[in-house]
Amino acid sequence: MKKRILAGLGITAAAVLLAGCSGTGQETTSPDDDGGAGAPSGGDHTYAVVTHAPPGDAFWDRIKSGAEQAGVDYDATIVYNGDPDPALQSQLIDNAVAQEVDGIVVSMANPEGVKTSVEAAVAAGVPVVTINAGMEESAEYGALTHIGQSESVAGAAVGERLSEEGFENVICVIQEAGHVGLEERCSSAGGAFSGEMDNIIVDGRNDAEVKNTLRAKLQSDDSIDGVLTLGGQYAIDAVGAVEESGSAARVATFDLSSDVLTEIEDGRVVFAVDQQPFVQGYVGVTSLYLNTINGNVLGGGQPVYSGPAFVTAENAEAISEFAANGTR
Repeated sequence: MKKRILAGLGITAAAVLLAGCSGTGQETTSPDDDGGAGAPSGGDHTYAVVTHAPPGDAFWDRIKSGAEQAGVDYDATIVYNGDPDPALQSQLIDNAVAQEVDGIVVSMANPEGVKTSVEAAVAAGVPVVTINAGMEESAEYGALTHIGQSESVAGAAVGERLSEEGFENVICVIQEAGHVGLEERCSSAGGAFSGEMDNIIVDGRNDAEVKNTLRAKLQSDDSIDGVLTLGGQYAIDAVGAVEESGSAARVATFDLSSDVLTEIEDGRVVFAVDQQPFVQGYVGVTSLYLNTINGNVLGGGQPVYSGPAFVTAENAEAISEFAANGTR
């Protein structure tokens, strides 16, 4: 198998224990707004959720919804903020410590960039739980546990599934250069795939450019029979690129959205692998709450997996109900 980097143009907790995107509308708050505090949801304990989320990403809306639902269930105040710049995300973490919150949920797309702030929070006696990204560094930085998906496990499962589905020549679409979790997805998928997989880097901040880049790639190489995207909104871009290019390639994706479910039901997306972002937000807060009230550590210090869960034409209709509620 040959791999290349091709630059583009530019549950309750118990239920989870049995078990790093598509876009609309998430608002983020910069560290300079209200001292880094988002709108609280009320309650006896206060937990900060500080992610690396960019604006306008429905995947992160689901993480936020999960955290806020946990706040409702536990009568806790949830302060949610996000910034994709690790320096600004670090400032948000520092602000949360200064506000003496009872715990912090942190996603670490750039672990080294937020390391100092996470370790400082732990040193200050503020419990930290990591979610979504940064699983390998979580314990090293002093976090209680990590809630999320092993990108290597999920990637390998996707590679095997692509082989079973008869794919032979696939491009893996990385929408954010330097994101270690995304790179691991492609690397692990390629390692388990029986065919050839090449990576292509696109600018995930511009869906029109993503589609144009993929369309040009498909038009230039008719041997490509598969497009693997790493977020739901990019699967929609890929479907458009396939149609506009006249390619016979099929699309598969990581992560889920209501649009992706529709495309699966209509046969334009073969499958999606869901890491269940609502679970990550909900159980991230749950783990802090249980630690606050009872000294519990979910997972015994080991990561708690929220995925991968495959969504195909066989189960897409059943999941659509929950996607419409903004929880899948």
